[in-house]
Amino acid sequence: MATHQGVWLIPTDGLPDTYLTGAPRSAATELTQIGDRAPDAMGLTVSPSGDLFMSGHPDPTEQSASTAPNLGLVSSSDQAQTWNTVSLGGQTDFHDLDTVTLPTGELRVYGYDAQQGVLLVSDDSGSTWTMGATAPIRDLTADPSDPDRVIATTADGLIESADGGRTFDGASDSPVLLLVDIFDESAGGQLVGVDPAGALWRQEESGLWTQTGEANGAPEAFSAVDGSSPWILVADQRGISASPDFGATWTPVLSNAANQ
Repeated sequence: MATHQGVWLIPTDGLPDTYLTGAPRSAATELTQIGDRAPDAMGLTVSPSGDLFMSGHPDPTEQSASTAPNLGLVSSSDQAQTWNTVSLGGQTDFHDLDTVTLPTGELRVYGYDAQQGVLLVSDDSGSTWTMGATAPIRDLTADPSDPDRVIATTADGLIESADGGRTFDGASDSPVLLLVDIFDESAGGQLVGVDPAGALWRQEESGLWTQTGEANGAPEAFSAVDGSSPWILVADQRGISASPDFGATWTPVLSNAANQ
């Protein structure tokens, strides 16, 4: 879990076996800050290899008076215990990140530079970058089954790119979503999202959208997790909750009281 006070490990032992079936589960039994550091993690993503990529601002005790307080892109291969600068240190504050594997095997990183309002794209694991489209993006997700397909939310509606983020077009017949993610890669990357009122929406294989449930207000974070069945995680007024049925029912994972 990425927060303004560092990266934390969330206990998931209370969720049933259909959550992350066949994949490693968190062994934590209580909320744990990782690495005893408190960077402001504005963007965080897990790559297909399991490495973490983060951006935002350094721990206040680690900021330098000689550089801008921006992390650029940093990575971790030990589950957020330590971080190494990959590129753009002191320069860039990515508010959203996602990664996909290219047909060549290289890792593509998409990063939304919130200060410049532009999508940056790297085809070498974040070492070098090219400029993508300028757009007022709130949230983005890239399709693992089609690395050139990027979907993003804006205040005016969903937008979609078929050329690796160079250009975007409006996504027709979709609700106005606040947050969006992709699930069921085997089905070609269907979408699920939540709107500003907290309603959850699922895109069917036909392309039509169906409202499937409700969060408790507009979530701050939202993620689809594949397993033997897809799960949805939200961070909203309740804390962190998980749903196996696209928001029709919820299982508490971490209550707000545990964050106090």
